[in-house]
Formats: sequence, structure tokens, C-alpha cells
Amino acid sequence: MKVLVCPLDWGIGHATRCIPVIRKFMKQGYEVVIAADGRPLELLKKEFPNCRFIRYRGIRITYPMGRALLLGMILHSPVMFYGYFREHRELKKILDAERPDLIFSDNRYGARSKRCYSIFMTHQLRIIFPKPVRFITGMVERLIRRFMKRFDECWIPDFEFHQGLAGQLSHPSYVLPNTHYIGTLSRFSAPATHADAPLPPDHSIMVSLSGPEPQRTIFEKMIFEQLKDSGLSGIIVRGLTERTDEWDLTDRIHVYSHLPADQMKEHILRSQIIICRSGYSSLMDLVTLGKKAILIPTPGQPEQEYLARFLMEKKIYFSMHQYHFDLLYAIEMTRNYPGLVMMNDYRILEERIREVTSKRISRPAV
Repeated sequence: MKVLVCPLDWGIGHATRCIPVIRKFMKQGYEVVIAADGRPLELLKKEFPNCRFIRYRGIRITYPMGRALLLGMILHSPVMFYGYFREHRELKKILDAERPDLIFSDNRYGARSKRCYSIFMTHQLRIIFPKPVRFITGMVERLIRRFMKRFDECWIPDFEFHQGLAGQLSHPSYVLPNTHYIGTLSRFSAPATHADAPLPPDHSIMVSLSGPEPQRTIFEKMIFEQLKDSGLSGIIVRGLTERTDEWDLTDRIHVYSHLPADQMKEHILRSQIIICRSGYSSLMDLVTLGKKAILIPTPGQPEQEYLARFLMEKKIYFSMHQYHFDLLYAIEMTRNYPGLVMMNDYRILEERIREVTSKRISRPAV
């Protein structure tokens, strides 16, 4: 059987959490074809060099430089709706050429078809809006459910119990009947043995940069400036999957544009504290490896702001707004936030894939 994997291209988080899903499809004998764009496409090419790839254009969204989130949402809404119809139209051409048995879409609402079984993955069953526009929450959630009903299944990368890792985002009051919780997903496997886990820390910190522009670059400049005179040791991974260069910022801070998953995992395990965005994929990586972290939500992303606040209130991770970021103060505050371990053995995911495979659904072209 053939599966077409279509991750959203806003940052690299959707691509990284597709990595364990792709591995499980391949383990169960699927031919995997990856349809992506931008940095997710480049990242997955490096992780799965033997797969076939198709450029599948995404929706280009640039977050505002300041706090004008409301205006940005209004201006971008027509672009997002147009993008949905465009990606659905482009998918038809891909299906004509590839004829997959299954479509796996990570947050791409247009990546579905009546021709073959379609699976949608998201952790956002609820949308968190800022106060000025919170009155539209119910309307938007109904619209999302309407789109999700068009898929045969919806997979939630979280655990169903105790609000899981994503809190209200993945645990709304009403869940569609086609919904399945599959546990958290990470490109990093958990340490295999006890001897594997407690690597001696070589770095004071590790900074993992990610997310849409221009905020990725803005935060990168802040990090570079504050690290120069800090006396800390560590590494910075810039999240630029299309580049391979590296250099020394100081005699104790090394900078990489990108690292493959195995090297990234080793550096995380050898670091005392991780500094990263509070994107959900980053959080799943953190809890898989059980690391302490400082979370800096991307300005203009209410979802990341909610997750950072949710986990800080639970005394799991310390969080600070980007506009007020103070590196040394944040490191001091992590003493009171020990992190969390939440491992997934992927049995639920493997069972879901077996269940889908056993259905062998074949639909005529329409």
C-alpha cells in the first residue's frame, strides 16, 4: 500500500512530528511518498533520503512584527481560505500521478479526497483567540469540526487522560466520533536503557530556534546578543534546514544551521537546559527526553502562549515573553521548574495503522 504524507509548512514542527508516523508506516510495509514545501520538505529529505518527494505548495503566512495580531488575523483570513481551496485542487493532480491508498495530512485541511482513505492529524481541536476576538471562538470551532468531518479519521498526538500535554487545545467538551488519541509523538526515541539516559552534561544550554519569520530571526538576534557576554557554554541550532553551515559565536558557544535528528537528540541529552519555542512539537520532544526548558512563545501565536502559560502554571516549565527575555534571569528561575517525562511506546499508533490497513478501502476516482 502507498501513503501520501502531507505536513503543514508553518515552521518545521509539523514535519518533525510526522517522522515517527512515517517510520511506523514504513515498518508496516507502506511505500511512503512525502508531499511538502519549504523547510519541512528539506528536513524530511534529510531524514528519509530513500523516500520520494513532491513539492506541495503551502500557505505563506508572515506574522506581524509587533502586537498587531488582530489586524494580522483579519488580513490573512482570505489568504488562508484561498490556500485551502488551492491545496485541495493541487492534491487532485498529485493523486492522478501517484494513486495512493491513503492520505495522511498533518493540519492541511485541503489534503483529503473521496478517492482514498484520508487521515487528518492535529492537536488543536480548540482554538485559543485573544480577548478582542474571543467572541468568534464558537463559530471557528464549528467550522473546524465541519472540515474535520470530511476526513475518515482524526488523530490527536496527545494522551486522552488528565488533559494530556496540550490541555484545552486537544481536550474540548465535544469530540467527533472519528477522533483517536494516539499519544505524544517525537522524532526522538526515548533513551533505550538506563545507561543511555544520564549523559554527562557538556553544555549549560542548548537553544533550538524554529517557527515562522520574521520572529525566528528576531529571537535569534536576541539570543546571539545575550549569549556573547554570558560566559555560558552550549550550542545554538538555527532551524534552517536548507543550510549546513556552522561557526563559533564565542569560544564556548557553537552555532549550527541544522542538525539531523540523531545529533540533535545527543546534544539535547548533553545539555542542562533547553531554550525553545512553546510549539507543540518542541514540547513533545522535551517530554520524551525529560529535559528542563525555558519556553519562549512566538509573539502573535495564541496557541503557543496558551501552552507556555498552561505548563508554567503546572510548575513544569518556566516561560518568558520574547519582548522581556532575560537569559540569565530565566536560567535562575528554572530551579523551580523540573520538567516532565511523558513517554509513548507507540502501540496505539501502530494499532491504528493496522486497523486502517485492514480496511483496505478502495474508492473509485471522482
